[in-house]
Amino acid sequence: MEQHVADGAPVGAEEDTGAKQRPPRPLWKELPLLVLVALVLAVLIKTFFLQAFSIPSDSMNNTLMKNDRVLVDKFSPWLGAVPHRGEVVVFHDPGNWLDASELPPQSGSATVRHIQSALSTVGLMPSATEKDLIKRVIAVGGDTVTCNAGAPVEVNGVTLSEPYIYPGATPCDDFAVGTVKVPKGYLWVMGDHRNDSEDSRYQRVHDNGGGFVPVSDVVGRAVVVAWPLTHWSTLPIPATFGQSGLSQPPVSATPYALGGLAAVVAAVPATIWWRRRRRRSATQ
Repeated sequence: MEQHVADGAPVGAEEDTGAKQRPPRPLWKELPLLVLVALVLAVLIKTFFLQAFSIPSDSMNNTLMKNDRVLVDKFSPWLGAVPHRGEVVVFHDPGNWLDASELPPQSGSATVRHIQSALSTVGLMPSATEKDLIKRVIAVGGDTVTCNAGAPVEVNGVTLSEPYIYPGATPCDDFAVGTVKVPKGYLWVMGDHRNDSEDSRYQRVHDNGGGFVPVSDVVGRAVVVAWPLTHWSTLPIPATFGQSGLSQPPVSATPYALGGLAAVVAAVPATIWWRRRRRRSATQ
């Protein structure tokens, strides 16, 4: 005959339940896994989705200030997206556009350089070795740009109203290049501070590759100013590039969080959920 205890449970049930219960692993033992998950997520995000870049000069004032940190969408190009007029994009140096003064400064300490390299690998800090520039796309392959002294910029015969230009700067006076046809697969870019930007106009005047940027050199679109917090803002396409005379409509981009920080934030709740699930499983 089956024996019962006072609460109606079969004899031996307490022993069986106790045998099945396992104490949850302490957090300090799971912390290495948390860190590993965060690092893996950070590297993946930086490689395929999002990366932080530092603004090296004043050429994009006042949209971007020197030493601002911007977050660049690297995922859209993987899906076949191409730059649109009006976007602020980061691109690799097409051919000696950068001079030494615009390169990120490197510390004299080997330890600091190693730390910076490690942080840049996971997207928490801009790299001090990458030669990248940031400008605004004014025209894309197939467009005709007109840039004359004393006149506004025209693209395909449409006049651009450019409220983003630095106050007091002139659209084309410093480097008036006349009329330029942008080849397919290339971009025509300008800085928002036209009087302090060695952009497509400057490079064309100095006969450096015609001033064009290969689309293949584009790293991605800058979507948000992330640092300092007082400068935080999104970087939408200005309305002037949505005029009916311009055939290519603007597209929107969703701002992202900082790659490395997003990885940590994503890993923490995932680890907490995992721990709670294990506790529930241990008590069942």
